[in-house]
Amino acid sequence: MLSATAHSQLCRLRPLPALKPRPLTAAAASSSPLADQSPPSTPPPRPSPPRSQILTLRRSLLARETTAVQLAESYLARLRLVEPRLNSFLHVSDSVLREAQAVDDRIGRGEDVGPLAGVLVGVKDNICTADMPSTGGSRILEDYRPPFDATAVRKVRELGGIVVGKTNLDEFGMGSTTEGSAYKVTANPWDISRVPGGSSGGSAAAVSARQCMVALGSDTGGSVRQPSSFCGVVGLKPTYGRVSRYGLMAYASSLDVIGCFGSSVADTAILLNAISGHDRYDATSSKREVPDFISQFTASNILEDKPLEGMRVGLIRETLGSGVDSGVVSVINAAASHLEELGCIVKEVSLPSFSLGLPAYYILASSESSSNLSRYDGVRYGSQAVADELSSLYGVSRAEGFGSEVKRRILMGTYALSAGYYDAYYKRAQQVRTIIQKSFKAALDENDILISPAAPSAAYKIGEKKNDPLAMYAGDIMTVNVNLAGLPALVLPSGFVDGGPSGLPVGLQMIGAAFDEEKLLKVGHIFEQTLRGHRFVPPIIEDDNTC
Repeated sequence: MLSATAHSQLCRLRPLPALKPRPLTAAAASSSPLADQSPPSTPPPRPSPPRSQILTLRRSLLARETTAVQLAESYLARLRLVEPRLNSFLHVSDSVLREAQAVDDRIGRGEDVGPLAGVLVGVKDNICTADMPSTGGSRILEDYRPPFDATAVRKVRELGGIVVGKTNLDEFGMGSTTEGSAYKVTANPWDISRVPGGSSGGSAAAVSARQCMVALGSDTGGSVRQPSSFCGVVGLKPTYGRVSRYGLMAYASSLDVIGCFGSSVADTAILLNAISGHDRYDATSSKREVPDFISQFTASNILEDKPLEGMRVGLIRETLGSGVDSGVVSVINAAASHLEELGCIVKEVSLPSFSLGLPAYYILASSESSSNLSRYDGVRYGSQAVADELSSLYGVSRAEGFGSEVKRRILMGTYALSAGYYDAYYKRAQQVRTIIQKSFKAALDENDILISPAAPSAAYKIGEKKNDPLAMYAGDIMTVNVNLAGLPALVLPSGFVDGGPSGLPVGLQMIGAAFDEEKLLKVGHIFEQTLRGHRFVPPIIEDDNTC
């Protein structure tokens, strides 16, 4: 466990720039009895570091106030305590304590340790890990152990991070509840009778319940952002190309991105810093320089009255209409008012093509999945069924290995790509995608960021939509357009609606221009620091000494 001293202080990777003090007005200066005297030599307040479990841990480790082994034992104890009720993990690593001891040994020898030293990281099970199973949530990969780490995982390990385990997901990322896993159903830490969202529900639930500090997920149409909203954590979908997809099991290659979960904006930013950058194994990864995402964070004790003064924020009109719960609308309107209090100029903007995104997304994603998942045939990849003929082997292996939702999307995609229908479906969906990209660009040319709900409702009951795929698909309306446009988006917990033992969290989605994650994180950090009256720690946590 971290010491009381460690919890009362935060640490930082680098000092934050202090804001310039505002000068007295002329009238105030002339009327002041001290106007003609030298000002007292009172030092300006020192910037307080951002709220961050990662930075707190780093300070504590380097100060020898705690050890990586002690922290790992604490998190593993919590994981084991709540896991029977949550089912966040498909596999828990048996080498966590050994890796933590290695971190302590390096510190003991006075060696440099990376910014993620001792940090326990959950990894979604469609991201490859060499020392653990990687099933994609599917029976067809039940016994698969990759011979390599995904690039994002490799970077986490190189910076000292410890992969605590593989988190549950909808099979191959196809779903919005994590009920589509072939192995277990994950529950929401705020109310275990409700879904955590999907498809990265295991990662979101694990971070929310403090089973790990941060986690990796994947986002093809909202699979990081919607679970973040449901579970009350911070979730970031980076710009397409910001993070290498090498080692991510392909669902829809033109839409897939690896994203980050954290309990604070700072933790999420640190994880994004760790995994971003060009990778020679992924031709779609960008060669743009990766900024230090937390270097421009403003400390809470030196914030001006209106720290976001002049920032233009567009509230997307189409995201607050019919089909969106009234409680969600109230939370988003309150968040918009809070941004106005911080100095933002908030106005409604219209994206007329917004409603076209959902059908276009499901045509394109299903088409790409029908191609990508053809490799799982029992010969190249996947469990092999017993059959007398090759065609039967293919058919039986896939029939037994794939779940119902995966089969449904493969069939939809194959149909959309078939002769005679390609122009009517796939080509037309690509044309709609171009229209959506142009509409977002136009809106972001006039605004610094756009905001919307991350989902049309808070978390719903397990089983409520499992047998109604169209209703489940409709829940992605807030997020799929961002993937089609390839833009970054940050989800922040911003309020609650009624439900569960202590209310259900609702997330605010902030959308930025391509490769402008730095601005999103800076705004999100100020929003997070200044939001009052909410504490996003779920009731399943009984002992929150490490929260």
